[in-house]
Amino acid sequence: MPRVRAGEIELGWREWGQGDVTVVFIHGNLASKDWIELAAPLFPTGLRVVAIDWRGCGDSDRPKPAPNYTNYSMQQHAEDMLAALDTLGVKYCHLATHSTGGIIAARMLLMQPQRFGRVFALDPVTPLGMAFNADQIGLFRAMMASKELTRTVMATAASSLFVPESMAPNTIPRFREGLEEIQALFDRIIEQTFGVSEGVWIGTPVNLTRERESRELEQRMPDIGHSHLVLWGEWDGWIPPADLRAMAEAMPDCRLVIVPRVGHSMNLELPALYAGYFGAWFGGLAT
Repeated sequence: MPRVRAGEIELGWREWGQGDVTVVFIHGNLASKDWIELAAPLFPTGLRVVAIDWRGCGDSDRPKPAPNYTNYSMQQHAEDMLAALDTLGVKYCHLATHSTGGIIAARMLLMQPQRFGRVFALDPVTPLGMAFNADQIGLFRAMMASKELTRTVMATAASSLFVPESMAPNTIPRFREGLEEIQALFDRIIEQTFGVSEGVWIGTPVNLTRERESRELEQRMPDIGHSHLVLWGEWDGWIPPADLRAMAEAMPDCRLVIVPRVGHSMNLELPALYAGYFGAWFGGLAT
């Protein structure tokens, strides 16, 4: 996979399609640019979609984490993305985000507001951040050592893919029938997580908790005037809907849509539906 220089490091990236309208995809925690690969062939013509791995994820460099994980902060990820766009020559684009990519995008929008147009946010971590206690961070540490535990927890991020009875405690999640292509991608995603830096595994919950406690971005939400379409899957147990409602109320141009019968990861769970929303939001835009 190609890599792009971003300051002192290089980040992995992919692109789909050609056109004068560019959309940049920013993935979520423990994820990669590959999370939209099943949806991308269904995006409208005329779009160039670029997906970039965070530092510590996918095909990107993995700097040694600082003792307090400051070199894996949301601000650092945002600076990395902006530097990568500079190298790629992307002067103006729209943003598509998933999960923790949402708060990274918020920092990008505040740093260089003129550079970006519309935002399509799937189950985003909002500018409010998220709070993780010691036990929850301990779970991430345990996941680093156990592929079985990681698969079980990650299944909750794509709950509609699994037989409901198999999602009970102390049960191994089982895929529903007929999901061969999606299952293959999910299994590859699980393998990818075991190459992720500790700066992401532990640094992300630590830094999201700092964002929650500081309230810095929460206070700046009224300054984010970019048009937002925010989707929340009604089976998403990760992102509090109250945070999304607060975001929609505080930001000047933000629409929240609740999508039934899908979990935290529509881009993986229902790629065609995700592509439909994506195309409706970005397709046919003037350059």
